[in-house]
Amino acid sequence: MIELCYVEDNPDIADTVKQYLAQKGFRVTVCATLAQARQTLQANVPTLVLLDWNMPDGRGDRLCQWIRSRWKELPVIFLTVRGDSADIVSGFKSGADDYVVKPFELEVLYSRILALLRRTRDTAGQYLSCGGIVIDRSRMTVSCQGEEIGLSILEYQLLLYLIQNKGRTVTREKILEQVWDMNGNYVNDNTLTVTMKRLRDKLSQPACLKTVRSVGYRMEDTI
Repeated sequence: MIELCYVEDNPDIADTVKQYLAQKGFRVTVCATLAQARQTLQANVPTLVLLDWNMPDGRGDRLCQWIRSRWKELPVIFLTVRGDSADIVSGFKSGADDYVVKPFELEVLYSRILALLRRTRDTAGQYLSCGGIVIDRSRMTVSCQGEEIGLSILEYQLLLYLIQNKGRTVTREKILEQVWDMNGNYVNDNTLTVTMKRLRDKLSQPACLKTVRSVGYRMEDTI
């Protein structure tokens, strides 16, 4: 399912867009303030961001710049009443991929979203996230609550495998098979325990990384 973050403080517009896109198979999270949007994006990086310009706690172009400083390929569409050429140019300069002016037709917005996703389909899976932990697969980097964390190769591969299976319990045996055996390393069960402890310590004991006693581990969003 395509996840979309919609930054919009007008509840009527937000609800209309959310319901329409939900019918098209999108999972839409609405944020009524820029602060809420930042918190939401740090917890879970979506497939695409819809962004209004005039927000109660600031300007949408500032949020767009903030997004670009962290996730350079994350698709962003401005959806705003500000339709002057200077505003549109400023929106693109701040990092937007597209610009839709209100009022708009829902069918047109949907078509613009699909067109953008076609152009960015190779980067749609670049960012994986859970509970404030974000993996940038192209750069092979990990950040936690916006701060980049240095991991060893095995710690990175372990975290990547768990996030790829977010919401599912994976057994210790399956982890050892996928992370270690596929690299040609024979290890015992204690190696996973030690690596997991180091990973949790580096990530400041994240609540989203859970132990399923006598079975394995599961990552799940906590907000």
